[in-house]
Amino acid sequence: MKEILDEESKNALIVYRLQRAYDTLKEAEVMIRESFYNAAINRLYYACYYATVALLLKYNIQTQTHNGVKTMLGLHFISTGKLPLKIGKTFTTLFEKRQSGDYDDFVYCDKEMLEELYPQVTIYINAVKDLLNV
Repeated sequence: MKEILDEESKNALIVYRLQRAYDTLKEAEVMIRESFYNAAINRLYYACYYATVALLLKYNIQTQTHNGVKTMLGLHFISTGKLPLKIGKTFTTLFEKRQSGDYDDFVYCDKEMLEELYPQVTIYINAVKDLLNV
């Protein structure tokens, strides 16, 4: 997002992105229940991505790419201790799994992977929400 937002618009966008993160987490639940595990990984990644974009917006950190979002999260929040290292690992794992699941052939995520990652994503989004103070 390149335009300059007034404070009210910025806060509304932050709230929207965080809500989108929670809604996307619910989409992942449906995908898991229906055994669409690659699609569930995609939705878990995007749930974290939307929360992270809200966090970066709050602190006026701009990015152009998904990799940029991952880099800025690490630089401004993980390496500074504002978020735990485990949070960064969750995002990185999902970033890699989503890329692989979306673009590589013969990549299959399984139920066990989702059972491990889903609770981590819930923790991730809640930790970001705490930093957002919304």
